[in-house]
Amino acid sequence: MNLVVAGVVAGVLGTLGMDFGNLFFARVGVISRIDVKGIGRMAVGWTRGRFRYGHPTEMEEVANERLYGFVTHYAIGVALAVPYVLGWDLLVGGPASPVWAVAYGVATTVASWFFVYPSMGLGALGLRSPDGLKAPLSSLVNHLFYGLGLAVGIAVT
Repeated sequence: MNLVVAGVVAGVLGTLGMDFGNLFFARVGVISRIDVKGIGRMAVGWTRGRFRYGHPTEMEEVANERLYGFVTHYAIGVALAVPYVLGWDLLVGGPASPVWAVAYGVATTVASWFFVYPSMGLGALGLRSPDGLKAPLSSLVNHLFYGLGLAVGIAVT
C-alpha cells in the first residue's frame, strides 16, 4: 500500500481512537471532553491570521464551528500520522512499528500542550483551562488513545 495512504488511514483511525476513548473516559469524568467547537473557532482564527488568544472568551463564535472543528481535528490527526509512517520507512525501513506508534502518539501531546492549548487561549499545558490540571492529563490520555488507534491503523495497512 502507498505509504501516504497508509498514513492517512492510520491518522483517521488514530483520531477515531482518540475520540472514542475520550467519549468514554470524559463521560465518566476521568478526563475533560474534547472541545470540538473550540477547535473550530481556533481553526477559523488561523485562517484570519490569529494564532494565539489570551483567553478562550476572545474566540468569536462562528457559523459551522463544530464542522470546522471536526475537519481540523481529523486533519491534524492525519498530518501527524503521515510523517510518522513516511519517516519510519525513510529512517528505519520497512513498515512502521505499531508499538512505536503508541509512543509517538503519546509524544504528540507536546503539540497539544504547547501549540493547541495556547492557540485557544488556555496557556501552556492548558493550565488556564477551567479544568486546571485535568487539562494536561486529559491531553496526555487522549494522545495515548490516538497512539493506540494509530497502531491499529498501521497494523491493518
